[in-house]
Amino acid sequence: MAKTQQPLRGLANISFYAADLQAAKEWYSGFFGVQPYFEVPGYIEFRIGDYQHEFGIIDAAYAPKAMAPGPGGAITYWHTDDVEATFAKLLQHGCKQYEPVIKRGEGFVTAAVTDPFGNVLGVMYNAHYLAVLAARKG
Repeated sequence: MAKTQQPLRGLANISFYAADLQAAKEWYSGFFGVQPYFEVPGYIEFRIGDYQHEFGIIDAAYAPKAMAPGPGGAITYWHTDDVEATFAKLLQHGCKQYEPVIKRGEGFVTAAVTDPFGNVLGVMYNAHYLAVLAARKG
């Protein structure tokens, strides 16, 4: 039996924009505890998390013209083992609350902030993420 091809297979890259790319590099390097693994003029990229997802930051000069100013759009939630601690750390690093810590039921907890550059960053405790991770490590 042939494997069904899925239209979305996983997070390949998430890109944020920053008017001050150097400041964003310093801020995210401090928050992540690592330096970008890839840099070209106008773009930096980190590899983070269990699956080494790509987290890119693009100079805001290259943002699509149709993009509305200010935070908006979809929120990408990154799994964390302790939402409240991670949320507090983000606030201590200069982020502003976008969405408070919310217990969503069945063990799911979310929160979101706007980073110092105007991007929305979500954090989440997600039991499904942990189950997939455990299955892969087998």
